[in-house]
Formats: sequence, structure tokens, C-alpha cells
Amino acid sequence: MAENLSISAGIASRYSTALFELMLEEGMIEQLEKEITELHVVISESDDLRVLIESPIYTRDEARKGMVEIATRMGLSKIFTNTLALLATKRRLFALPLILDQLDQMISNHKGIVPAEVLSAHDLSDDEINRISDALQNKAGKAIKLDIKIDPSLIGGMVVRLGSRMIDSSIKSKLMNMKYAMQEVE
Repeated sequence: MAENLSISAGIASRYSTALFELMLEEGMIEQLEKEITELHVVISESDDLRVLIESPIYTRDEARKGMVEIATRMGLSKIFTNTLALLATKRRLFALPLILDQLDQMISNHKGIVPAEVLSAHDLSDDEINRISDALQNKAGKAIKLDIKIDPSLIGGMVVRLGSRMIDSSIKSKLMNMKYAMQEVE
């Protein structure tokens, strides 16, 4: 399993770097960012597209035609469309979600934006989001790109990641710490 993830990461790294550099050279980083966001949405909403990306049952030509059709309907740039066609032809579509994530990170780095993720046990109010965003921006000293996700298994509290730093104040982790401490006493 770890080997497959390593292979996927290597493939994603090569393709995302190549696409990023081509789009940067053409002055199309804003366009790339928009297209990545749109493709993330389409992948999350379309079961058929996820099957096309993940399933080996389609021939290379069927996968290529399908991806080109989707890219054309979405109005994606020629460079992005050609990259999707190449991924399909080389049977590398399985790496597309990882490629999109790496491209997001490259764009953020290029713009000097620090990624921040907040996992919360419940929905946050606009005021809470603004306070968290302001605090993280002050801590980072740079603009941040905030991604908020809900995870009820945390029970309460939240987990915050800012760049490579993580703060876990969830009730779930506190209970796990207590459990381990109690096991050591025995």
C-alpha cells in the first residue's frame, strides 16, 4: 500500500510540476487556479467521472476521449486539456486528485499563501471563522488559505494545521491521551 502511494506521489509530482511550469510560463496561473477549483467540484459531484478516473476498465482511447470531452465542456485551457488527455493515454488518471492537490499547493507557494486547515466537531459561525482566520494570519505573518472541514468524531474542540504545524485541542485526542496515561499506570 505504501509503495502504491509512493508511486502515485511520484507521478503526481512530475505531472503537477510540468503543468504548473507551463501555465506559469504562459502567465496563466490565475486560470490554472480557477480550473483546478472547477475540476475539484466536478470530480466531487460526478460519480461517472470518479469511475472514469479510478477504473481500469476503460481503454486508453475511451478514457482520453472522455477526459477531452469533459475538459471541452468545462472550457478548460488547451494546456490543461492536453495534460488530462496525456494522463488518460498513459493510464495515470488515478493520480489526478493528488495532482490537483499538489497544484493547489504550488499555486499557494507561488503567491506566498500559507495553507491552513481547521477540523471542527461542529459547524463554525462566521464570527468564529473570522477570529480563527485572523489569529492564523497573525501567527503565519502571511496571507492564509483557510480550509474548514467538519469531523463529528472529534466530539468537541478542533484540530488546526498551519503549514507544517498542528494544534490538536479536540476532545477525542484528550480522551486518547487519558486512555494511554491510564494504561501506563497499570
